[in-house]
Amino acid sequence: MKITSILLGLLLLGSNNLLAQNKPARPKLVVGIVVDQMRYDYLYRFANRYGENGLKRMMREGLNCQDNHYNYAPTVTAAGHASVYTGTVPAVHGIVGNEWMDRATGKKVYCTDDSTVTTVGTTGKTGFMSPKNLWTSTITDQLKIAQNYQSKTIAIALKDRGAILPGGHTADAAYWYDSKEGRWITSSFYMKALPTWVQAFNAEERAQKYTKLGWNTLYSIDTYRTSAPDAGEFESKMAGESAPVFPHTLQGGNPLELIRTSPYGNTITKDFAIQALQAEQLGKRGTTDFLAISFSSTDYVGHSFGPQSIELEDTYLRLDRDIAELLTYLDKQYGKDQVLVFLTADHAVAEIPGFIKSKKLPGSIFDRTKAVSDLKKALSTAYGDVDLLIGEDNSQLHFNAATLKKMGISRTDLMQVVRQSMEKQDGFADLIDLQSISQASIISHYKNILQNGYNPARSGDFMLLLKPQWLIGYKTGTSHSTVYAYDTHVPLLFYGWKVKPQEISTRTEISDISTTLANWLNCMEPSGSIGKVIQTK
Repeated sequence: MKITSILLGLLLLGSNNLLAQNKPARPKLVVGIVVDQMRYDYLYRFANRYGENGLKRMMREGLNCQDNHYNYAPTVTAAGHASVYTGTVPAVHGIVGNEWMDRATGKKVYCTDDSTVTTVGTTGKTGFMSPKNLWTSTITDQLKIAQNYQSKTIAIALKDRGAILPGGHTADAAYWYDSKEGRWITSSFYMKALPTWVQAFNAEERAQKYTKLGWNTLYSIDTYRTSAPDAGEFESKMAGESAPVFPHTLQGGNPLELIRTSPYGNTITKDFAIQALQAEQLGKRGTTDFLAISFSSTDYVGHSFGPQSIELEDTYLRLDRDIAELLTYLDKQYGKDQVLVFLTADHAVAEIPGFIKSKKLPGSIFDRTKAVSDLKKALSTAYGDVDLLIGEDNSQLHFNAATLKKMGISRTDLMQVVRQSMEKQDGFADLIDLQSISQASIISHYKNILQNGYNPARSGDFMLLLKPQWLIGYKTGTSHSTVYAYDTHVPLLFYGWKVKPQEISTRTEISDISTTLANWLNCMEPSGSIGKVIQTK
C-alpha cells in the first residue's frame, strides 16, 4: 500500500508538472490605460519636462506605435473605450456615441443606461448602468473565458462609460466617480454592496482633500513655454471664477464636481487603482488578472482649456507622475516582466477655433443653433408644419421615418432640402446619406471611416461633414468627433511582459489593440474583432 501511494503521488506530481508546462504563457497581470482625449503629439510636446519613470520610460523601454489611428467617426469617449477593448468598430459593437437615438423606439439612449439595475454606493440614478448596450465581447471577457472564469477583471474611471465598457460583460467590478458625495460607486449589475476596501477609501474623503488644495502650476508659470500665455481669451471659466487663468480655487459650485476638471481627478483615479490592486490581490492568485484604468480628467481639462493651454500642459506633467508611481508600484509588486501594460486614448482633439484663427490658420465655429433653426424653416416651407426632424447628435440628423412614409417624402428629395439649407452655413463641407455612404462624393479614406462608424439601428439618417478645424457649437474651449487626423491620431504604447524596446511607423488602428493582446495572451479575440496582430520588428 505504501509503495502504491508513493507511485500514485509521483504520477500526480508528474501530471501537475505536465499541466504547468502546458499552461499558456501569460503575465500575472494586464493593465490597460486609456488617457481620455490624449493626442499623439503630447508624448513628444511635453517630453522634455516628463520624468524618466513615466511616459518616457514606456516609450524608452516599450513598443511605440507611432502612426496609430481611429478608423471610424464619430470619435467620442464611449465609442473609443468600446473599440479599444472589443477590437472592432461602432458598426459592429453598437456603441455609436456617448448617446444616440434608438431607431426602433425613437428614444434617446445613453451608452451605458440600464433601468434594470440600481446604484450601489450612494443614492440616486448615477449607478443605473451596465454594459448591456455593448453587442460584442471584450478582450477582458475573452481573457476571463480562457481561464474558466477564475481570473479577476476590475475597471476604474471617473466616467461611468470609461469603466463599464472596458470591463466588458464579465467584469468582477467597474467603479466610477459620483460627484454628489465624492464617492466611488458601482451598480447592482456587479454586486449588492461595495467591498469593505472601497467603503474605507470613500471614508477617507480624498476628493474633498484634493480640491481644498486648489490648483496652481507644478512649476513656475513662466517656464511653461510650450503653451500659449495664460490669458484665457478662448478658454472656458471654471465655476466660481472670473477668468480662466491660474491659480484655480476649485471651490466654486460643487468642488467635488470640479475635481474632474483638474489634475487631481487623475491622481485620485491612480490612488483608487493602486488600492484595487492591493485589496483584490490582482495578479497574485495564480491567474492572469486585468486592471482597466481610464484617466478622464485630461478630457475635461482639454475641453475647457484646449491643447495650447498651460492647464493642459500642467495636467500632463502631473499625469506623468501618476503613471510613474503606478509603474513603480507594479515593478515592486510583480516585476516588470510579469505585467503587460498598454496605453492609448479614446480619441484626440481639435485646436480651439478662436486660438487658431488668431494665428491666421483656417477653422472656426459652426453655428449649430442657426443651422438647425434654418433647417426647420426649410423643412416647413417644403413640407408644411410637421415634426420631421426628431433629433440631432454626433453631427447626425434623425428624421421621423413613419411621418416621411405617411407623407410620401422620398429620401432623395429630403436630402436635397437638407443640403440646400446646410450649404448656406459657414463651415459646411458635405452632407452624407448614411444609408448610402459609398455613393458620397468624398475620398475613399473618409468613406471607410464613416462606414465603420455607422450602425443602422442607432445612427442618424444624414451626417454633416464640416471643413477641417470647424467645430459645432463651441464658443470657448474645444471638442472632437470628426474624421480628421487631429481627432484620430492617438498614442499606442506597450510595455512590460515580453515587450522589446522599439518604434514602428507602420500604420496601426485602434481595432488592432485587442486582437494583438489576444494573440500575445493565447486567448480568442473578442467576438466582433476585425483588427490585425501588430507586427513588431
